[in-house]
Amino acid sequence: MAEQKKLRNIGFIAHIDAGKTTVTERVLFFTGKTYKIGSIDDGTAVMDFMELEKERGITIGSAATAASWKDYDINIIDTPGHVDFTAEVERSLRVLDGAVVVFESVSGVQPQSETVWRQADKHNVPRMCFINKMDRLGADFDFAVGTIKDKLNANPVPIQIPIGSEANFKGLVDLIHMKAYVYEEGNNPTEPKEIEIPEDLKSKAFEARAFMVEKIAETDDNIMEQFLEDQEVSAADLKPAIRKATLELKIFPVFCGSALKHKGVHHLLDAVCDYLPSPSDLPPVTGTDINDQSLIERKLIDSDPFSGLIFKVVADEHVGRLCYMRVYSGTINAGDKVFNSTVNKQQRVGRLLKMHAEEREEIQSAKSGDIVAVVGLKEISTAHTLCDVSNRILLESMTFPDPVLSVAIEAKSKADQDKMDIAVTKLVDEDPTLRFSTDQESGQMVLAGMGELHLEVIVERIKREFKVEANVGAPKVAYRETVKKTAAAQGKFIRQSGGRGQFGDVTLRIEPVAQGTGLVFESEITGATLPREYFGPIEQGFKEAAASGVVAGYPVVDVKAILIDGSHHEVDSSEVAFKIASSMAFKDACQKASPFILEPVMLMEVVTPEEFLGDVLGDLQSRRAQVQSMESQTGVQIVKAFVPLAETFQYATILRSNTTGRASFTQELDHYAQAPMIKKEQ
Repeated sequence: MAEQKKLRNIGFIAHIDAGKTTVTERVLFFTGKTYKIGSIDDGTAVMDFMELEKERGITIGSAATAASWKDYDINIIDTPGHVDFTAEVERSLRVLDGAVVVFESVSGVQPQSETVWRQADKHNVPRMCFINKMDRLGADFDFAVGTIKDKLNANPVPIQIPIGSEANFKGLVDLIHMKAYVYEEGNNPTEPKEIEIPEDLKSKAFEARAFMVEKIAETDDNIMEQFLEDQEVSAADLKPAIRKATLELKIFPVFCGSALKHKGVHHLLDAVCDYLPSPSDLPPVTGTDINDQSLIERKLIDSDPFSGLIFKVVADEHVGRLCYMRVYSGTINAGDKVFNSTVNKQQRVGRLLKMHAEEREEIQSAKSGDIVAVVGLKEISTAHTLCDVSNRILLESMTFPDPVLSVAIEAKSKADQDKMDIAVTKLVDEDPTLRFSTDQESGQMVLAGMGELHLEVIVERIKREFKVEANVGAPKVAYRETVKKTAAAQGKFIRQSGGRGQFGDVTLRIEPVAQGTGLVFESEITGATLPREYFGPIEQGFKEAAASGVVAGYPVVDVKAILIDGSHHEVDSSEVAFKIASSMAFKDACQKASPFILEPVMLMEVVTPEEFLGDVLGDLQSRRAQVQSMESQTGVQIVKAFVPLAETFQYATILRSNTTGRASFTQELDHYAQAPMIKKEQ
């Protein structure tokens, strides 16, 4: 267990442009993993190794690496910041033990910060906060910490305070040991130099320490006792208390620095080791016994039977499919037979690899807590569980949002079509938020994804990586349909064609359910009214019919279908007949239940200089926007508004034009709302 206690599985998560990849690059340099500091701006970042990542200066896919700091082993996953790639964050957080959330010192919490924070909450991931870019114009540490408290409803506790800000940012004060550290100026990375706390900061430092001790005292009886008795609380008492409170999600320690200027990274690494969990700190992982569906546990130790979760699949031109796996319990060796409990198949592990971005190191075995890549597995996808052949368990899967945007793509030749089919199959395999279908009318392939940028990247990868010549249509919104009222209808399918016929008789009642519920099937009848063997086909028929609604042919969502009656024929009834009858009943009931179209609505945040506020608001008004709030901050206005996705196309270009390139915006899907009456796009 001693080794495991020295293991950290962490991720860096943030809003786009908060400096997350830069933090990761500095961590790799200082841990000795790289010998040259990578830069996003000049396309040399180790973790952004895809050509498109280098060109665009953003992280598109999560990248894994491993580093060592002092006597700790740290597995690191760098995740994208753009909302279109939020699935990458979701699946990374599912398998990580702790996270460092990077915030930008001027803006603090931004829209995507809120999204990744909610994702981390969902998976109960302990977090630390790093206020980055303290050297930027307008940097404000206290403001950034305040936004964590106010916007995230969290309990941030600064463990450091900065020495200076903007161009005068020199270093930090460690509130635990009450020591100050400064960095020499210049581009060369240096170790922090310990100095006395500057006189003009002493009173602020003592106030900040008192606040920190008070916050920790609220979570620890020993510290509370010392606090109430006005005793000096030692670092030896504080550090384990901070760690305990962090693991219990009662506090979120806050650190500061400027990763670009190498400041604060050493202390951040120390804090990762001191305060974020090892696998041994975590409770057992729970799963389902695939034999009797009972809940079972696996302790995160080597001696328990092997279990692991595939959280990412990547097509690699050298080794084929790379399957990234978190080992939860037990050990696994290259060449072992394992059981895929998601698809109920036995498989053999080919090779095991330790990843460092795009580079890899072959290893012979992996233990509980390790994050590795597996080569040689077939019939495997994201969220599949691998386990011991004789101790089978199905771990909790992952859920991903449905696409909101689609584009039609058409190959220019038969040869290109064949290459495109291969490309799309591989990319859908990699990306659980990417879907493809064929338009029945045009014969074109339709790709559906999470936003304009997501689809742009996918199309660009198809053209570049797979050398496909193709025409691409304009983006189309993924509308949905639902119903307002409850209604019932009968579906009766009877066919006599000589010999055995077909007979299915189903009555369904449909009713609306809460947004986000999806499709629900229930039965109010018993097997005495209708044999239970037909319930499955009836549910299947309802769900297949829901794929195409009655208003404009869009998928139906958030509807419950209840089987209330039915009849069968001893000879002529079949599963197919009941599936068709169910589909007929559902379509009929939908027509009676006041169906309507839903459109995706984005929460947009626009940051604009004050002099352009009128132009920005006027443009938003023309896009059917509902302004939610306006906030003034250091010479800029922050506008939050709900905007239908259909009205956001080319918004980046228009905004740049209206504000001479000085405004910026972010958006993420917030909800679906009733759309103006539209016809199905051709």
